[in-house]
Amino acid sequence: MKNFVLLGAAGYIAPRHMKAIQDTGNRLVAALDKNDNVGVIDRFFPEAAFFTEFERFDRHVNKLMREGLKIDYVTVCSPNYLHDAHIRFGLRIGAHVICEKPLVLNPWNIDALKDIEHECGKKVYTILQLRLHPAMLALKKQVESAGENEIFDVDVSYITSRGNWYYTSWKGSKEKSGGIATNIGIHFFDVLNWLFGDVEENVVHLHTHDRAAGYLQLKKARVRWFLSINYDTIPQEVKQKGERTYRSFTVNGEEIEFSGGFTDLHTESYADIMSGGGFGLDEASNAVEMTYNIRNMQPAGVQENSHPLAFLPTSPHPFEREEMVELI
Repeated sequence: MKNFVLLGAAGYIAPRHMKAIQDTGNRLVAALDKNDNVGVIDRFFPEAAFFTEFERFDRHVNKLMREGLKIDYVTVCSPNYLHDAHIRFGLRIGAHVICEKPLVLNPWNIDALKDIEHECGKKVYTILQLRLHPAMLALKKQVESAGENEIFDVDVSYITSRGNWYYTSWKGSKEKSGGIATNIGIHFFDVLNWLFGDVEENVVHLHTHDRAAGYLQLKKARVRWFLSINYDTIPQEVKQKGERTYRSFTVNGEEIEFSGGFTDLHTESYADIMSGGGFGLDEASNAVEMTYNIRNMQPAGVQENSHPLAFLPTSPHPFEREEMVELI
């Protein structure tokens, strides 16, 4: 049984990590979050110590270690802009680190973490769960068995509706979340690179507060992509089903079904790490660089090879609407 501590216990993704720790037969001994709405811990590790201040959390972890308890892993589920600092905390207390994606926001952060990994003799892992999804594993085999000169045509659409709260939270800040492409799209950019090879061309057609779209030329694929947090961009037939999320991944016009099984993939990721596998800094680096470039690129405008959803009318920032300005 391995001992874990977790940073970012109140976040959306933290319960999947708690479940993965439990399902792999391990134990959470302490958790941290500045917010105290963490009753979910009772479902998994009610005996875990909890702190809202990093200094007290750090002191408690240090006390446990001085009493002879080995902290084997630090799990990082905190806001994106804190990942780098929290990973370094884990390495410096002599633990391996499992960090939710995006691992970091900037490519040079990975270079610095490699140095600390080497100094501490511990590893940093990230969650790239789409690489473990059966549908993606089957597609990987298809791509590998294709002719050397075969180029696939790929369309990726991911719309996950968010309300006005999003823009008040850290997620609405490009500096803290990395923006749409990084915050909600990085696992797609990772799996595209993993499936179809290195980036040969990366063009951003559209990039606003609530959506982004562009074109990627990869070694083995031409990719049109579209990401959005705006409910209005969801296809009408999906809205009629009462759904607020839309995922589509087509290859040469055929839909790759991968919607099911997302929650269990965190447990599979942990089991893979525990058995000596897992995805580290090198595996994470390409997607970090791709999304960094997208974030800092001047949009070229919607073009003939843009994703079809990129042609939808754009929306004003909700806090720039007249009625919202009056409320503020």
